[in-house]
Amino acid sequence: MKQSSFIFFERKFPSANMVLIKDQLPILIDTGFGSDVKETERFIKDAGVSPEELHLIVNTHYHSDHVGGNFHFQSNYDIQIAAHKWDADLINGCDSEACSAEWLDQPVEPYRVDTKLSDNDEIITGSRTLKVLHTPGHTLGHISFYEPEEEILICGDLFHSNDIGWLNIFREGVTSIQRSLESLDRLSKLRIQKVYSGHGPAAENPMASLDAARKRFEKWLTAPEKVSWHACKRIFSFTLIIKNGLAKEEIDHYLLNCGWFQDFARYSFQLQPEEFIQILLDEMIRSKAASWQNNHLIATAPYVAPQKEWIGQNIKPKDWVSQGFIAY
Repeated sequence: MKQSSFIFFERKFPSANMVLIKDQLPILIDTGFGSDVKETERFIKDAGVSPEELHLIVNTHYHSDHVGGNFHFQSNYDIQIAAHKWDADLINGCDSEACSAEWLDQPVEPYRVDTKLSDNDEIITGSRTLKVLHTPGHTLGHISFYEPEEEILICGDLFHSNDIGWLNIFREGVTSIQRSLESLDRLSKLRIQKVYSGHGPAAENPMASLDAARKRFEKWLTAPEKVSWHACKRIFSFTLIIKNGLAKEEIDHYLLNCGWFQDFARYSFQLQPEEFIQILLDEMIRSKAASWQNNHLIATAPYVAPQKEWIGQNIKPKDWVSQGFIAY
């Protein structure tokens, strides 16, 4: 019998990290951004698992950087996909709110969720059992996974080694901070030796990272504008990454046509969207989230630019049915 192992893939943007559980029934947790599927395949092949051997793909949540490879694996290898039941209903119904893709302006190719997961469900990999933990905050359907034998936690974007996931108060609720804190409190009761999150390195000191995340969320309770700034900078940085920068003359038109920008400007900062453009640009530069290069605004985070042809497809859940995807 082959010895089971957890293989953590730390990835550059626009893809999220992945975890491969190499066992009798190999499981891949999250699949990265859609433009990175060749790299995704190479990672798991180099780890000794061929795509057709995958027993299941499990998503921590439905954002494009975590589910973007689902279409490729499902359509080419008929791999089953599991996700929280709330995500599943939106995905399988081709709902325009699925993945928050329309609001965020992030392309996601169609997929279906075959297995709907709930809190305390178990996923068997052969010799291991992963416990499903519903940990809302970053999204309502966000789930984490705990393996008690090695005391491994896979926590998606709830928190990272030295950061926390951004909060979407307009799509996931104004109590996202409180939900995040409750999720952290639940995880703090576990014995944890290793933490693999959705971005950045594995946590060297899991409890220290968890405590730091809790303190930051607690500060946000009394400073809600920090929630909005954190989200705006993360969302806009991701846009700059997947578009490989925006020309100065494109920015105004682009931002004014984005749902997230309109909502944050009007309701978080009580500004007309036109007024908020320069304020956001100044903050992106001040915080070093972006910089000007040859009259283009470029994200400063390390990333691999998607192919223009792939991004040019601009697929959103509202397009899935017209493209032949049958919801069920």
